[in-house]
Amino acid sequence: MKPISTTAAPAAIGPYSQAIRVNNLIFCSGQLPIDPATGAFPDGGIEAQTRQSLANVKAILNEAGTDLAHVVKTTVFLSSMDDFAAMNAVYAEAFSAPFPARSAVAVKTLPKNALVEIECIAEI
Repeated sequence: MKPISTTAAPAAIGPYSQAIRVNNLIFCSGQLPIDPATGAFPDGGIEAQTRQSLANVKAILNEAGTDLAHVVKTTVFLSSMDDFAAMNAVYAEAFSAPFPARSAVAVKTLPKNALVEIECIAEI
């Protein structure tokens, strides 16, 4: 196992790695919509937060030597399923066919009261 870390995405806020490489797979931890430059969530609701979470995932994948086109599975955590359609529209801008497999679930609360958190598995 090899940890992946970049300052282009927020640092882990607990005892975990931004991502771990195992053979030709990257397991990216859930990314909150924290702007690494400011440490804050972007203004603009679920759309802006989804874009930032995806930007954080992309930065980590780039550090690992891959990109969003090589993502095979994502999990999207939402604080409210009412935000699903808006999140999905932004998500669709980031991925193209063949789309990765995905789960999207609503959870009671996300860290720092985020609206969204996105994790993924990608290949190198």
